[in-house]
Amino acid sequence: MSDIYDKELEEIKKRKMLELQQRLLEEQRRREEEALKEAKKQEILRRILTPEARERLNNIKIVKPDIASFVEEQLIALAQTGRLPIPVGEDVIKRILEQIYSQTHRDIRVRIKGRIISE
Repeated sequence: MSDIYDKELEEIKKRKMLELQQRLLEEQRRREEEALKEAKKQEILRRILTPEARERLNNIKIVKPDIASFVEEQLIALAQTGRLPIPVGEDVIKRILEQIYSQTHRDIRVRIKGRIISE
């Protein structure tokens, strides 16, 4: 009877090990695909941006990675459709960032004992 349980336990262990290996392979494949997509994106950006514009975008990526990613995607889309003069300079990046800031920035006001404090 103990022999049957040992065999069942071994089968369960084998199945779990196979499942784990499959998950690891899928995760590795997903990471490789993401790395490939990122490399393609960076190559396109290298072709359409001036060095100064790339530097500004990289600095933004450090502080606000979500905004930088959004700007990169927009720049690539605009360049691929021909609606953006190439090479894109730092001034264009600044204008895009100003537009994003003006659309997303909210003026916060707090009233404390009759005074208004603005942020």
